[in-house]
Amino acid sequence: MLGLDFSWLDWDIIDKFVLGGLRFSVQLTLVATVGGILFGTLLALMRLSGKSVLAGPATVYVNGMRSVPLVMVILWFFLLVPAGFYTYLPDGANHRAEYSAIITFVAFEAAYFSEIMRAGIQSIPRGQVFAAQALGMNYAQTMRLVVLPQAFRNMVPVLLTQTIILFQDTSLVYAIGAYDLLKGFTNAGKIYGRTEEAYLLAAVVYFVICYALSWTVKRLQARIAIIR
Repeated sequence: MLGLDFSWLDWDIIDKFVLGGLRFSVQLTLVATVGGILFGTLLALMRLSGKSVLAGPATVYVNGMRSVPLVMVILWFFLLVPAGFYTYLPDGANHRAEYSAIITFVAFEAAYFSEIMRAGIQSIPRGQVFAAQALGMNYAQTMRLVVLPQAFRNMVPVLLTQTIILFQDTSLVYAIGAYDLLKGFTNAGKIYGRTEEAYLLAAVVYFVICYALSWTVKRLQARIAIIR
């Protein structure tokens, strides 16, 4: 028997330790998703532009980021970016780890969202591009008005799936001391001497959230398939 004891857990513990960490994990996921999609879409357009001056740097960036473990990138940003940089951000001196995590995740996830968006753009029939050009649209107008709206719709399930993976990966910011969901459970477990239970509870919370989101994505994917 492991002798697990959860009697120490109550709402006050959750409110004091866990909710703040959960809030940051969700915020980090949302900011990294939005920023990653925007930056990733730009990278995808650069790679598809046919101009080596744009495609080359974008390809190097995407392949480079995708070839390095996320935890190493987190540590690099945290250790190499001067501490003085964070003083220009609101309360940056006290939240250096959190700001570093946000910057890292946006930069890192952009490489993955870029590949998703590139596949989505390439899935649009070339005939629609030719039709837009025949109507007098330039490259930017064709992408903004014709290609990207359809690409986003096609890629919604994949984008959401990547977001779920991103939420799981937020636990890696524990390496730089950022106060995320895992950190909240860890602190509570250490104070009450129940570290094993704290890690088990954290795993359960991650599982419940990710399972619920995965179920939602499957339902959305089925609905999109019906619309098509």
